[in-house]
Amino acid sequence: MNSYRIGGPRPIDEKKLDFQTAFLEVGAGDDRDWIKFRAGRHEMEYGSGRLIDVREGPNVRLSFDGFKIKTGIGPWQIDGFAMRPDLDNPGFFDNAPNHAVGFWGVYGVRPLKKSLTLDTYYFGLARKAAAFDRGVADELRHTIGARLSRPVAQTEPGWDFDYEALWQFGSFGSANIRAWTVASEAGYWLPTVPLKPRFSAKADISSGDDPRTNTLGTFNPLFPKGNYFGVLATTGPGPINFIDVHPHVETALPHNVTASFDWIFQWRESLQDGVYAVSGFLIIPAGKSDARFVGHRPGTEVRWQANRHLWFQADYGIFYAGKFVKESQPARNLNYWTLWAGYKF
Repeated sequence: MNSYRIGGPRPIDEKKLDFQTAFLEVGAGDDRDWIKFRAGRHEMEYGSGRLIDVREGPNVRLSFDGFKIKTGIGPWQIDGFAMRPDLDNPGFFDNAPNHAVGFWGVYGVRPLKKSLTLDTYYFGLARKAAAFDRGVADELRHTIGARLSRPVAQTEPGWDFDYEALWQFGSFGSANIRAWTVASEAGYWLPTVPLKPRFSAKADISSGDDPRTNTLGTFNPLFPKGNYFGVLATTGPGPINFIDVHPHVETALPHNVTASFDWIFQWRESLQDGVYAVSGFLIIPAGKSDARFVGHRPGTEVRWQANRHLWFQADYGIFYAGKFVKESQPARNLNYWTLWAGYKF
């Protein structure tokens, strides 16, 4: 539910009632080699959620209508799918597939030695009237990439990491597409000392565009998680045409309370491209400033897990506008706070 927003609630803000998932599944096989076929409405979440996620954060989660094949072949688990994202309508049971967007792909995961996991994937995206800083045209984009990760340590101090890189190609109207991103996170957790602190840092970069060429260079994050840079994602730009450095520390307090503090610094990768939101729409176009620095945002989060189902959370952050934002439009620092409550079955 959303109240008092200027311009009214967005589709991701409010929904009366609908099915988030509803599908028919048939399958065959044993514990090692198996196959399942699903048809209907699906939630999809792969890897770290940088490209496909249920969109945790906004009030309305993301769902897709279409077909999925899930397989287990030895150590590999492989999904293949052909989907259309649902249009979020505000009424009762009135969501419908977006026929202006087609989405298909293959995603494979397998464990490696020393607690490592390898993800590899291919995604295809077709959008009518896609909008970027250079203009509006039909988009056909292919994405190939890989991810290598190690989970957070559980009982002894240890390192964890998450590295991902991908390449995108295709067409945007009469132009070609050549885009890319590299994302990294490394952390160290100390579960055997008081407060059990975990220290981590992210460093990411994604390509931007140069409209003077006949190649669209703007990276498309597809269907990323709503809290891409943490719960305070709405206080800054999204993962398009950006460079960021993001230190983070979190601690465990008594009574199942956790607290964290982070600080994110963001720059433009291309000075010829603008700044985009997490959802992909253009916030500030290029042209009025040659500055690279977009801004920085310190933030803090406190979460209480009351029991296995119920949790409460409070967040606060400030986005300090950088030189690009100040020179492109009237700008001021943005304070953001929110209170959350959740119940999961």
